[in-house]
Amino acid sequence: MMTLEKPNSGEIEIDGDSMWQMRKNGETVPANRKHVRRVRGKVGMVFQHFNLFPHMTVLHNVSVAPRHVLKTPKSEAEERARQLLDKVGLADKVDVYPGQLSGGQKQRVAIARALALQPAVMLFDEVTSALDPELVGEVLTVLRDLAHQDDTTMILVTHEMRFAQEISDRVVFIDHGNIVEEGAPDHIFTEPSEERTREFLKAVLEA
Repeated sequence: MMTLEKPNSGEIEIDGDSMWQMRKNGETVPANRKHVRRVRGKVGMVFQHFNLFPHMTVLHNVSVAPRHVLKTPKSEAEERARQLLDKVGLADKVDVYPGQLSGGQKQRVAIARALALQPAVMLFDEVTSALDPELVGEVLTVLRDLAHQDDTTMILVTHEMRFAQEISDRVVFIDHGNIVEEGAPDHIFTEPSEERTREFLKAVLEA
């Protein structure tokens, strides 16, 4: 969805725009780079291993993309960054560097950085799997708040099943790259239709 890899089938449509196709002279043709960049600009992503810039302060990490991508004035970008850092509980860390933060704090900075571009869709790729167990809760708290407060669509890849059940509108269970089952969380977690889903949930939830 972030165009790090190009799909060989299917379609990706975000907010009415196709990612890989465009209209030209009344015909549907492969999208050019400008079109892909424009549509991709509607998507924010938080990686499993933070991917913060180590030589930049927390404030700079969060404000740099709006300044260069959206051409937001520096003062405005930094004010927005401070608001987002406050939102994720890191208002007191604006002037420190990533190396001075815990894993949970780094991940919260990464979330603020992705939100700074005001995306229509946020992608979260196993954002808690690289964290020590005691730090998982602080990141899940931020995601929970975002799910309840923001209009942004959130897509999470996660093995935190109880959390997924709590905040999701729709759950898709994937096994070896194939969609096994999808539906409302109440259905998936309490009355799954597929045996593979039942096996997985039993193993994970009992563990």
